[in-house]
Amino acid sequence: MNALLPDPEPGLLLRLAGPLQSWGLHSHFNERDTAAFPTRSGVIGLLASALGRRRDQPINDLTALHMTVRTDRPGVLLRDLHTVGGGLHAKATVTTAEGKKRTGDTGTLLTHRYYLADAAFTLTLTTPRPNAEDRALLDRCADALRSPHWPLHLGRRSCPPEGPVLLGQSDDALHHLVHLPLAARPATGSGPGGRPVEFLADRPLNHLPAPPHTISDTNEDGSHPSGELNDQPVSYHPRQRAYRARPLYRRTLLLPPSQFAGLGREQLTALGHYLDTRLNTTEGSRQ
Repeated sequence: MNALLPDPEPGLLLRLAGPLQSWGLHSHFNERDTAAFPTRSGVIGLLASALGRRRDQPINDLTALHMTVRTDRPGVLLRDLHTVGGGLHAKATVTTAEGKKRTGDTGTLLTHRYYLADAAFTLTLTTPRPNAEDRALLDRCADALRSPHWPLHLGRRSCPPEGPVLLGQSDDALHHLVHLPLAARPATGSGPGGRPVEFLADRPLNHLPAPPHTISDTNEDGSHPSGELNDQPVSYHPRQRAYRARPLYRRTLLLPPSQFAGLGREQLTALGHYLDTRLNTTEGSRQ
């Protein structure tokens, strides 16, 4: 093993792709936004749903997992206008928080809801402490994602994934995150060094097992945060929802054109071949 590479970390590999995704950050009443990538609150909520945990149950074990996201396709921002209560009799319109009915022009509610259309992300959930308890948690999460207690969705219930969310489980999940085929076409005119792909995480990204040929001299190594996000869930309780801020780290790697597997059947075929021949769930070897 190359001594310069970090120690392997066990974890899960997830694929989040679908016609629509929406990862709310600052949603407030009639404005429902989306982040440009999966949030920790959304992914931890997806895990909790798969495990069958209700909103008032603890999530401390899930929030201890580290999340690293690879942007395969950023997608296109889509705004959808919703109307609620329009054209109805006053008694049939939306009930207010006080239990009353809206009247006049306020009887119709307008909401703007934002989505990522045709986006695709690959991510890992890892633990740097590969003890028996953490491995057991990863095993339970993997089983739940294969057979979820409640239907899974990509941020909102109206956004189902296009296929299985779990790609696999590995003792060296970050290595595979860097090498898995991407759900994107090779860019025309890409330089010989490769095409830039963004990685985002909740901890420094200089620990990524990046081969030398993927590193650009003009890109930072992700050792310092680029900002903060208020997406670390503390509680999902309907009356006591709470989140706290966490740092956001970014890093760009130059991945080779051969790793861009295209769309649809082409990408799924390449992904299946990689999973069959290279994903090792029992050893932490570098391939």
